[in-house]
Amino acid sequence: MIKAIINIFRIPELRNRVLFTLGMIAIYRIGFWIPLVGVDQGSLVDLARQSQESGSGFGKLLTYVSVFSGGSFQQSTIFGLGIMPYITAAIIFQLLQSAVPRLQELKKEGASGQQKITEWTRYATVAMCLIQGFMWLKFMQSQGIVMPQFRSPAGTMIFFFAGVSALTAGSVFLMWLGEQIDKFGIGNGVSLILTAGIVAQMPAAIEWLRSNTSFSLQSGGESSVGVLGLVFLIVAFVVVVAGSILITVAQRRIPIQQARHTRGRKTFGGGRHYLPLRVNHAGVMPIIFASSLLIFPASVLGYWASSMTPDSPAWLADSVFFLNRNFEFGEYPYIVLEIILIYFFSYFWTTVVFSPEDMAQQLRENGSFIPGLRPGPRTAEYLETVVGRITYVGAGFLALIAVIPALVARYMGIPFFVSSFLGGTGLLIVVSVGLDLVQRVEANLLMRNYEGLLTSGDAQRRPGRGS
Repeated sequence: MIKAIINIFRIPELRNRVLFTLGMIAIYRIGFWIPLVGVDQGSLVDLARQSQESGSGFGKLLTYVSVFSGGSFQQSTIFGLGIMPYITAAIIFQLLQSAVPRLQELKKEGASGQQKITEWTRYATVAMCLIQGFMWLKFMQSQGIVMPQFRSPAGTMIFFFAGVSALTAGSVFLMWLGEQIDKFGIGNGVSLILTAGIVAQMPAAIEWLRSNTSFSLQSGGESSVGVLGLVFLIVAFVVVVAGSILITVAQRRIPIQQARHTRGRKTFGGGRHYLPLRVNHAGVMPIIFASSLLIFPASVLGYWASSMTPDSPAWLADSVFFLNRNFEFGEYPYIVLEIILIYFFSYFWTTVVFSPEDMAQQLRENGSFIPGLRPGPRTAEYLETVVGRITYVGAGFLALIAVIPALVARYMGIPFFVSSFLGGTGLLIVVSVGLDLVQRVEANLLMRNYEGLLTSGDAQRRPGRGS
């Protein structure tokens, strides 16, 4: 492993790409030290601490959102929205490509059509930044965490104009950084930026465990973790990471036979290979969709419950408080509904992205077939059955990964920003992006006859070493 890492810096092109990527990520992290104009950071820290200590749904919601924005919910900076507006816009357009004829035509045009779709995605990103930025600033204004000089009518206009402009410019700048990493760096730029924001939370989680660990066989209090609890967290982290890697790379390999063709005295084809179908074909998309959908009712119910007054009808107040209490992040009805939505979106995403009919048609055109099945509709039916079965397994694993952080946070009294490293969307994103980055570096090393990060063997025996 150490030798492979040294080899990375022996190759000028690969070294420059790695250093450029690290430099862009460093610039990304610097942006979290630039605060928004007019925000009272001290009051925001106090509000976030009170919400976290009280365990309110609002505090859990802010903690969950901060995992993807890359910063702490105790601060508000120009990168406060993160890269999520661009990712959300890209997902929306990817889904629309299967329903809107115009987008389908652009997709078939190749590079030129994809460039047009990318342009529309950028415009949609700006629109989402404007909406989300305004909502975030409106919330801070309602909580009284705006500096006094920005509370007058003129100051309010300046506060909203400067704040929304800064948040929008920050997200657009991160989008540009991701595109530069795609061109001159290594790996997927947007995914690396999102991963860097998630990993940036790990030092704070480790520090919390260090300062709240009671070295006794039992928990030392409501805010402490005993030795057994610490051992459980470490073992659970290793097991969940290993399981995430396994389910990310797991495949169902379907044997494919290529038909033989005779031309003159020579016979071509007849080879046997495999069609790999990913067990977790949808990736992290089902969790992202389910979590995003559940954020809205939790936010609406929380706002509705806080607006209840003593003059409100008793039946209405009781109903609102009941719904708000049961649909807070981590509650039993919330978890059940999240599991149902994960299964739904797993099948929905697989249906949108994977087409058994197109796959069967491609096999027929290439002169290949599945042994024992006739090409055409019978092959498509078989592929649809197999994909449905493995999607059920993949969705079950995603549901398990999604609920682990909420269960650990609820029953062990651990903050969500600590338990989030035991599962959830963040962990799956880090694992998938890490595997993709390792595979890209591996391919660059092997292409130049160096030993890779994952391969072993005597590289001296390989011809052309050092060329």
